[in-house]
Amino acid sequence: MAREFQRGHKAKISDLTAGTDLYVGVQISGPGLTFDISCFGLDADERLSDDRYFIFFNQPKSPEDSIQLLGAQSGDTESFRVTLDQIPSQIHKLSFTATLDGAGQMSQIAPGYLRIVAGGEEVARYSFDGSEFSTERAVMVGDLYLKDVWRFAAVGQGFDGGLDALLKNFGGEVAEEEPEAAPQQPAVPAQSQAPAFAPPPQTAVPAPSFGAPQAPAPAAAPVAGTTPTASPAPTSPQTFTPPGQTFTPPGAPPAGQFAPPGAPAGQFTPPGAVAGQFAPPGTPGAFPGQAQPFGGGTQLAPVPPEANVRVVLTKYAEAPVGDRWTEQNTNLVRATLTKDAPILAKQGSMVAYQGDIDFAHKGSGLLGKLTGALTGQGMSLMRCTGNGEVFLADEASRVFVIRLQGEQIYTSAQGVLAFDESLETEVRRIEGAGLPGGGFFSMLFSGTGAVVVKTRGVPVVLPVGAATYVDGNAVIAWSAGAQAVTTTSLRLRRSGYARQTTEAVNLQFRGAPGNFVVVQPFEV
Repeated sequence: MAREFQRGHKAKISDLTAGTDLYVGVQISGPGLTFDISCFGLDADERLSDDRYFIFFNQPKSPEDSIQLLGAQSGDTESFRVTLDQIPSQIHKLSFTATLDGAGQMSQIAPGYLRIVAGGEEVARYSFDGSEFSTERAVMVGDLYLKDVWRFAAVGQGFDGGLDALLKNFGGEVAEEEPEAAPQQPAVPAQSQAPAFAPPPQTAVPAPSFGAPQAPAPAAAPVAGTTPTASPAPTSPQTFTPPGQTFTPPGAPPAGQFAPPGAPAGQFTPPGAVAGQFAPPGTPGAFPGQAQPFGGGTQLAPVPPEANVRVVLTKYAEAPVGDRWTEQNTNLVRATLTKDAPILAKQGSMVAYQGDIDFAHKGSGLLGKLTGALTGQGMSLMRCTGNGEVFLADEASRVFVIRLQGEQIYTSAQGVLAFDESLETEVRRIEGAGLPGGGFFSMLFSGTGAVVVKTRGVPVVLPVGAATYVDGNAVIAWSAGAQAVTTTSLRLRRSGYARQTTEAVNLQFRGAPGNFVVVQPFEV
């Protein structure tokens, strides 16, 4: 039975199948729309450094035949054969993409999918539809990528600029058109029976009732050799809405709502906010998954001046127990521990505790890599175990509890205060010159549990648009479906940063509507 994927989900190929000879099928359609489906073979820098690994209708296979375009079959709009153990070492990622040929937007597409078949059996499927997109004209549907072992990722990210923007993202460019004869269609060898890696034979699939008649093959836009570019080309400027006004990103549903990580595309209303309205900075709201609004518990009535000491201190009393994590106030969080459920917290963040609690330095394993000299962002952890309560804070920073229910979220290493040890964690490095320690470290949290993040000041939660750029020192967290890449700004330069010694390097966030990034009003 095929494993179902949602946007942002990833898995090792070895967890899906023991085979390395894969069939990748893409089904995408829409009324009056024509699509070009391609595969980009990218190097370790995610660049198309060798255009022989751009597999499309005019170049149907790679030099050693490890990637082959097979054409439409078995209900798929386009299909590929990928032999993983024959892919050359310089190719680290295969990105399967769909671009519109002619007018239209990806929001008009009908339900479609990308699927992986091995040994005649479908082992993975990522389903999508037009509700996940808006004005995009090119989409990265899914990736096969090498990270120790080959893995699959359901991507679902798009570009308004179509094929041109897609190629620039991969470090290439589209050449000007020249008169030429109509391109030859790829020759698909006649086969008496389906190969072993292909999906099982199927009867002809009828065209959808909304589909237009099949159009003749479009003329090809010749692709020149790739040339690295200095930065991705933004397709539209990001707008700013003053606090107190409703913000609606271009092409998104009204009211500027976004979905929390792992939730279906649609509208999301933070707890405590009015439905259909985005809560501006300074007003009650919450991160996705956070049960309590910014500011912690219920505000008490003002205390009269004549009150005695006990009455005066009442408003600072310990907050009632809610669940495992309770925001005591805007700067203090309390964790209720049991022996079978330890937590990890930033070393030195304990300000008080009650009960039988043991504190041990967490200096080894995966998270032990995040220590001063290695990251330039300094993070040492302690393991808290036992029965009782632990109060955590860090230099009066604001704290927020993000509760995950089988979801994922990225945080910067500097933004984490504490988290449940039961969560799955992965440390990732976003390479980039000029960033602390030569790179930016992020942590991917997955599963069910809570992550406590800290910010200096009241943060802002920005919907990720076509051109969303954030100073790497100010970003705190972002949704798992958003892609973060380093970029050198050609327009901002040094004058746009708080310190004149800082290089003009920031992070660009890209992703389909529904993704977000959390930014603090402070630079580390």
